[in-house]
Amino acid sequence: MFPLSFRFPRHALMALVSTAALAFALPAQAAYPDRPVRLIVPFSAGGTVDFTARLVATQLGQQLATPVVVENVPGAGGTLATTRVAKSAADGYTLLFTTPNHTINPSLIPKLPFDTEKDLAPVSLVAEIPELLVAHSAQPYNTFAEFVAYAKANPGKMNYASAGNGTLPHITMELLLQRMALQINHVPYRGAAPALNDLLSGVVAVKMDTIATSSQHIKGGRIKPLAIASLKRSPLMPEVPTVAESGVPGYQGILWMGILAPAGTDPAVIATLHKAIAAFARVPAFQQQLKADGVDLVASDPQTFGKLIHTELTQWAEVVRKSNIKAD
Repeated sequence: MFPLSFRFPRHALMALVSTAALAFALPAQAAYPDRPVRLIVPFSAGGTVDFTARLVATQLGQQLATPVVVENVPGAGGTLATTRVAKSAADGYTLLFTTPNHTINPSLIPKLPFDTEKDLAPVSLVAEIPELLVAHSAQPYNTFAEFVAYAKANPGKMNYASAGNGTLPHITMELLLQRMALQINHVPYRGAAPALNDLLSGVVAVKMDTIATSSQHIKGGRIKPLAIASLKRSPLMPEVPTVAESGVPGYQGILWMGILAPAGTDPAVIATLHKAIAAFARVPAFQQQLKADGVDLVASDPQTFGKLIHTELTQWAEVVRKSNIKAD
């Protein structure tokens, strides 16, 4: 207790009053998250990316103890969805679930309404699906080396299919052709399904596909695998060599899936999201659930994911320039 004769200095008393008033005036900030999170997917419902996004949303919601709702925003090669997230509040409640379209589009679309690196903050790489180079069963080659030899002996006489100009299968195939100095004609389709159908019919010779969509046709003998575009062989097809080990060191063609937030999002929120992703990525049952479809769970930190984005922006720009690729 202060003695009865004690008096606070006037300036100290005013400071106490101001501090108390401020404490009552400002409500305590709620811990993140305290409401549902939206996960924006730049593709229509259905398909591998959407399917994976919905599984990830469920797992992420369990880790964050709040609903994570998937919202499909297709159109313009993913730029509509990306624009929405880039211009959303940087509060961690609107996130983008994206793919290599994010790093390919800047080379195809000159004036995007956002800056790929400056307007979005990497949270984590979540999953990867390596591409698989497959050929029609009637083609006169059974290995990657034989395919290369045949292509070099027949420049401009072979065709390959893709899901469309500027899609990942197109870009990664062009990267391979540039690395190997091969001349194979590109036949773009309106989607992966018609491209695969024409491969199965023998209209085109080869295609970059995935294990998930190719495996049943490989088992049925209609197409054959030549090489997988990951740095390691897949446990689902351990007998299929990688492109890298077959003479193209470092080559990768990966359909990755990752989460980004609007730039300016609190680093603590980014850390919370990454921690949650890393937690469910370690769940064996979830790993096996995705691996059955050829999807590998990752959980890279934001810095590593950011480096991947930066590297691919440069790499795809060079591929697009050399191959003179134009968007549809």
